[in-house]
Amino acid sequence: MVTRPPAPDDGSRAGEGHMEMRSGVGEGRAAMRSSGSGEGRAVTRSSGAGEGRMAMRSSGAGSGEGRGGGGGILRTELRRSVAPWAGGIFFAVAVGFLYGLGGPWWKGTGMWTAQWSSAAQWERWLLLFLWPGVLGAGALQGLRERRSGMRELLASTPRPAWRRAVTTAGALAILLAAAYLLVFVVAAVQVVVNGGYFHLGWVPVVAVGVLAVVAGGWLGMGVGRTIPSVLTPPALAVTGLVTMIYFEASNSAGTVFSGGLPHRIGLLSPSLTAVRDVFLAVSGRVHLGQAVWLAGIAATGLLLLAATRPRARLAALLPLALGTAVAPAILPAGPATYVKDAALTAPVCDGPVCVTRLHEPRLAVLAGPGREALRLLGRLPDPPVAIRETDVTWPVHGPPPRTAGAVPVDFGAPDFQGAAGERLTRSLVAGAGTPPCFGTAGWDAREQAARTVAAAWFLGDLEPLPGTFDPEGEVGQMAASAWDTLRALPAHEQVSRMSALRTTSLSCDDDLLSTLTEVSR
Repeated sequence: MVTRPPAPDDGSRAGEGHMEMRSGVGEGRAAMRSSGSGEGRAVTRSSGAGEGRMAMRSSGAGSGEGRGGGGGILRTELRRSVAPWAGGIFFAVAVGFLYGLGGPWWKGTGMWTAQWSSAAQWERWLLLFLWPGVLGAGALQGLRERRSGMRELLASTPRPAWRRAVTTAGALAILLAAAYLLVFVVAAVQVVVNGGYFHLGWVPVVAVGVLAVVAGGWLGMGVGRTIPSVLTPPALAVTGLVTMIYFEASNSAGTVFSGGLPHRIGLLSPSLTAVRDVFLAVSGRVHLGQAVWLAGIAATGLLLLAATRPRARLAALLPLALGTAVAPAILPAGPATYVKDAALTAPVCDGPVCVTRLHEPRLAVLAGPGREALRLLGRLPDPPVAIRETDVTWPVHGPPPRTAGAVPVDFGAPDFQGAAGERLTRSLVAGAGTPPCFGTAGWDAREQAARTVAAAWFLGDLEPLPGTFDPEGEVGQMAASAWDTLRALPAHEQVSRMSALRTTSLSCDDDLLSTLTEVSR
C-alpha cells in the first residue's frame, strides 16, 4: 500500500507556482512531473501565460509592429536621421539667399514679398540651386545602412524592406515639405503686411514645389541605396546642379545654350523662370505635366529604396520611364507656358484713373496726381483723357506699349517706382503723357532730356525726372539748353512743339530733342 504525501497548502502552491512561472520551459515540465496532477496543470497555465506575455512584448519591440511601434520608429527617424538636417539647411539657405543677396526678387512689382504669386514663383526659381542639394541629402540618407554595417542584419529581420523604406522616406518627406512651406510662410506674412492682392493662383505653384523637393529627396535615397558609395551624394548633387542650370539656360533667351533643348523638355525642370511679369500665371498644363514627371521620379526613388533584388531595381525605373513619356506630351510649347490672369488684370477705377485689381491699393496714391496730369495735358490739342495701368510689363529692350487716348502706367518702370504726389505727376506728364521709346534697361540721353523738358513745361520748373540715370550730367546739360530755347519761343509755338513731341513719341520714329529745339514743322 502506497501512502500519498500530504498535499501542500494553498500558500505553498502559490509560492511554488510563482517560482516555476519564472523558470524555463524545461523547469516547468520537471515541476509538473514532481508535483501532483492538479499542481502540474496550475504551473503549466502560469508558465504559459507569463511566457506568452513576454514573447508578445519581445516580438512587438523587435518588429516595430506592437502598440505604437510604427509611430515610435517614425518619431525616431524625424529626430535622428538626415531628415532634420536636410530640412533645416534647406530653410536656412533659402531664407539666407533671399534676404542676404540683392537681386531681381527685391526690385519692382515682382518682389518676392509683394504678391502671393511672385512669392510662390521666386521660391520655385530658387530650386535651381536647392534641388541638387536635396538630391545629395537623400543620397546621404540612402547610405545609412551601408555606413552603419547593419544591411545584412536588417535584411534578416521579419519586418519587410518596403516598410522600413516607407518610414525613412516619410520622415525625409515630412521635414523637406515643412521647410519648403515655412519659406513660403515667411514671404506670405510680408505679402499680407504689404497689402498684396489675395488669390489662389499660387496654390498649384507651391504644391508642385513641395512635390519637387519630396521627389528629389526620395530619388536621392533610392540612388544612394542602389549605389552605396561615399561618392554618390556629391556626384548626384553636382550632376543635378549642372542639369538644372542647362535646362534653365536652354529655355532662356540670350544665352549660349538657348534652344539647346526642346521647350517642353526644358519645362521638366522643377524650377521656374524668374518673375518678369506679375500679371502672368503659370498655365495649368505646366502644373499637370510637371506633377506627372515629379510623381514618376518620386515613385522610382521609393521603389529603388525598397528593392532588394536586381529585378526589383530594374522594375523601379518604370514610373520614371512612364513620366518621361507622358509629361512632355502634356507640357505646352512656346509662349503657352504662361497665360494672362484675367482676375489680376481686371480694371479698378476712380473716375478716369484706373489700375489693375492686383495693384488696387495703389489707386489712392495715383488718383490725385493722375487727375492733375490730365488737367495739365489738356493744354494740348487732342490730349489723353485717361490714366491706365498697363497689364503688359514694359520690356527690357524696345518701346513699351502706348496709346493716344490714355497715359500708360507701369509701377515697375523706373519713372514710377516709389513716386508719389508731384513727383508722380511729373512722371505722368513726361514726354507729354507718353512712355519712353527705350526699354527699362535702355537709356538715351537725348530722349531723357526731351522728356525732362516736357515735364518742366507742364509744371513750370526744370527738375530731373524720377529714376533719371545721368551719371555724367549729360542729360541735365542738354535739358537746360533745350528748356531755355523752348521758353524763348512764343506761347503758341511752344504748344505746337509740345504737341509735335507727343506725336513723335507715340510713333518713336524721330529724335524728340530735335523736335523741341528745331524749327517747327
